[in-house]
Amino acid sequence: MALAFDIGKTGVTTVIQTFEGAQVYLPDQIVETTVTVADGRIVEIGGPVQGYRIDAREMILAPALIDVHGDAFERQVMPRPGVYFPLEAAVIDTDRQLASNGIATAYHAITLGWEPGLRDVSRGRDLMRTMRAMAPRLTVENRVQLRWETFAFEALDIIEEALHGPLLPSIAFNDHTSMTMRAYDVPIQDRGFELSPDFSIAALDDERMKTRTASKAHRSGLSEDDYIALLSRVWDRRADVPDMIDRVGRIGTEAGAPMLSHDDTTPETRAWFRDRGARVSEFPMVLAAAQAARDAGDAIIFGAPNAARGGSHIGSLGAGDMVEAGLCDALASDYFYPAMLAAVARLDAEKRADRLTLWRLVSDGPARAMNLSDRGSIRVGQRADLVLIDWPQGHTPAITGTWVAGRAAYRGLPTG
Repeated sequence: MALAFDIGKTGVTTVIQTFEGAQVYLPDQIVETTVTVADGRIVEIGGPVQGYRIDAREMILAPALIDVHGDAFERQVMPRPGVYFPLEAAVIDTDRQLASNGIATAYHAITLGWEPGLRDVSRGRDLMRTMRAMAPRLTVENRVQLRWETFAFEALDIIEEALHGPLLPSIAFNDHTSMTMRAYDVPIQDRGFELSPDFSIAALDDERMKTRTASKAHRSGLSEDDYIALLSRVWDRRADVPDMIDRVGRIGTEAGAPMLSHDDTTPETRAWFRDRGARVSEFPMVLAAAQAARDAGDAIIFGAPNAARGGSHIGSLGAGDMVEAGLCDALASDYFYPAMLAAVARLDAEKRADRLTLWRLVSDGPARAMNLSDRGSIRVGQRADLVLIDWPQGHTPAITGTWVAGRAAYRGLPTG
């Protein structure tokens, strides 16, 4: 029996299109059926062809991907170290990459940090404003993750501006400052709760600090000595950081923004940020932190490159293992947009979970984590964010079409 939604009589011309012949990823089954879309919504599943027919034979029709954390746009903004590209060109190219990779909703992890250069607060503000101004020219829904470095107090005005924008952002609490300041004999995965008085601290005048911060200094355009001097001044803010986090947590909660803690290493870290409204654990580094998130009902996000490559490049938890253990709700592109589809393909080949469970990691799971109730699954009444996938058995899948609210954002028709 067909499932249908009453389009109604609005007096407005209704654009109707039907996908026919695809293997459709429904919430509870994969079945060959039709899916009809009208004015941006899914209006019928299993009915006759209506309006424009889209031939989807030998294809998969699935919910479009939702990326909750991606910073690959930085390569368009700064394609070479210290070489910045015009923001409009960078945004357009990023948007088209998203569409061709099946990503209909993207949260760009724009760092609001205290260091100058690529991740400077003012550069993040300019990028957000450019994305907002260009929205009518873009093909997918470009949202923002406010990737806030908690020592960057100068970001507060920009956070408040973003929270009052047309598309609600998420807020991710990052503390790479304390990570940099951890004792030299402590691996990043073993560091304690950053705001604890017992947190072990490295000496700034040790030559090892230059080695630890060299890449950051290079990214910021500072000499090694100048970067460490700036780090020292910023570290002096440490006593005021908890109050600033409380403040950002309050305004984020008032705005209804989803909030995340980043790189958790202890259950204490997860509990502390949960108490401030952050109900998502993003890239937990140790099993105890991930399990604490699951026990409390928090969403858990891992990086898709981790899953696609077969492990973390910094020695943290393996995303594939976490998927198999039921400790992962969503996979994010992190630093490479194609990684989301590649991760699903590898996890499928490894039999980590069934195909529908794996696809939920890039669609329904991210939607739930970001409180986006109108997308992420193929159901009647949902926004028609859809992808067509060419996935021959034993081969790498490829996106051949991406639709955002029923509008074709990308069509890649192979020569064969």
